[in-house]
Amino acid sequence: MARARNILFIMADQLRADYLGCYGHPHIETPVIDALAARGVRFSRAYCQSTVCGPSRMSFYTGRYAFSHGATYNNFPLRVDELTLGDYLRPLGLRTALVGKTHMVIDRAGLARLGVDAGEGIGRLVAECGFEPYERDDGLHPDPSFTGEAAYQRDLEAKGYQGRNLWHEAANSVVGPDGAVLSGWRMRNARYPAVGAEEDSETAWITGRAIDFIREAGDEPWCLHLSYIKPHWPYVAPAPYHDLYGPQQVIAANRAEPEKAAAHPVVQAFMRHGESECFAAEECRRTVIPTYMGLVRQIDDRLGRLFQVMGELGRLDDTMIVFTSDHGDYLGDHWLGEKELFYEEAVRIPLIVVDPSPAADATRGRADDRLVEAIDLAPTFLELAGGEPAPHRLEGRSLMPLLHGVEVDQWRDAVFSEFDYALRHARRHLGVAPDAARGYMVRTERWKYALYEGFRPQLFDLAADPAELHDLGDDPAHAATRAELHERLFTWLRRRRLRIGITDEEVEARSGSAQARGYLFGVW
Repeated sequence: MARARNILFIMADQLRADYLGCYGHPHIETPVIDALAARGVRFSRAYCQSTVCGPSRMSFYTGRYAFSHGATYNNFPLRVDELTLGDYLRPLGLRTALVGKTHMVIDRAGLARLGVDAGEGIGRLVAECGFEPYERDDGLHPDPSFTGEAAYQRDLEAKGYQGRNLWHEAANSVVGPDGAVLSGWRMRNARYPAVGAEEDSETAWITGRAIDFIREAGDEPWCLHLSYIKPHWPYVAPAPYHDLYGPQQVIAANRAEPEKAAAHPVVQAFMRHGESECFAAEECRRTVIPTYMGLVRQIDDRLGRLFQVMGELGRLDDTMIVFTSDHGDYLGDHWLGEKELFYEEAVRIPLIVVDPSPAADATRGRADDRLVEAIDLAPTFLELAGGEPAPHRLEGRSLMPLLHGVEVDQWRDAVFSEFDYALRHARRHLGVAPDAARGYMVRTERWKYALYEGFRPQLFDLAADPAELHDLGDDPAHAATRAELHERLFTWLRRRRLRIGITDEEVEARSGSAQARGYLFGVW
């Protein structure tokens, strides 16, 4: 076999890199994902391009930084002119489909301007982020906005569950100690089992639909994006995963009182958010984190079933498998809940890639500590499928040389991320205008520098302070380092791929050819 013919692109939602066995967690058992790492390359320093679901995923799918694709926060539309994985892979013969979540929002204004119907043909593909929506479910269905149209709702109804919103009432509500049904929206209830059985959970359902797709596809080449909804909140797990782990297995929070007292103004504003105040309490951490761990283990177990089926079908031998997440979760570290900002707990992601081709045999089981980015996957998939490189659009670099053990003269020495907090309470608390609520990060081998419009920067010496507890952003002794990294960030911003309508090769071929084409300006 010259190369893999299929791609299974697995993403968990809000999964921290250090909450997997193969990434060093002392208590979580993830034997299936660990075995995946033993078969491929585990990248120990992979970074997402935004620490929020929507913009991070749009960067994965477009191969472009959020600054370039413009969908900088959840529910911000991705422009119709942005190409995604399906646009690159479908012309090469790969059926490109989705099972699970994308967080994609339709650019309705852009489609309307072009007179394109979002419900059919190319309009439907553009509206679904380039994927064939084999089974799309973005996984959050709060009661006020629930319409009852979700396929998961129909699946649960067919199994005998009753209720207006079964995503909430069955999958994300719990059975309390006295038998009362309690909402999973309240984190205090995370210790109790979900109302629904494990086999009827979101994770089980999504895995089952992925198996359905792979069986149906047969020998047709495909790229399947299997996008899990968990361990993202609500932090609710079905039995037995709700109490598979206990408070005694909760790792101490990575935080310190001096860090809180001297926090950067933007970080301090996020510390005032409700989720951060909850996770500041040990009771919250000891209640939620065991359930988070159980949700991770459930994904691992369900992947075991998926890989078993793939093995029976012969698909493990001809499918590249990628496992990653869109961003992490603070879980109380740095006095924070949720994600956002640029601490390692949020911006570093797991990334495991298994290439079954013989060319990758030399790197199996390798832990690669080079700096890689989420946007590297799109050019990797394009190269795997035999497509022409598209560096005028794609801002990442193919990982194929790293997977095949090919010597690379100059790999990147920095990674970048950004986030838009215009919709968050922190912006109003700080008195920042919506168009100024932006943050940017550059991380090199030793340093991490974060710039927030209108505020001093953050700076961390990752060699001396890997836990990022001592912010050097206003330390006079490090002014030169800050200036160097500020310029590095400015250079990165200036070099975004914004001239997307023409390739560099076309520009080179046409350069200086005006007179040959009859444009005789400047002639005496």
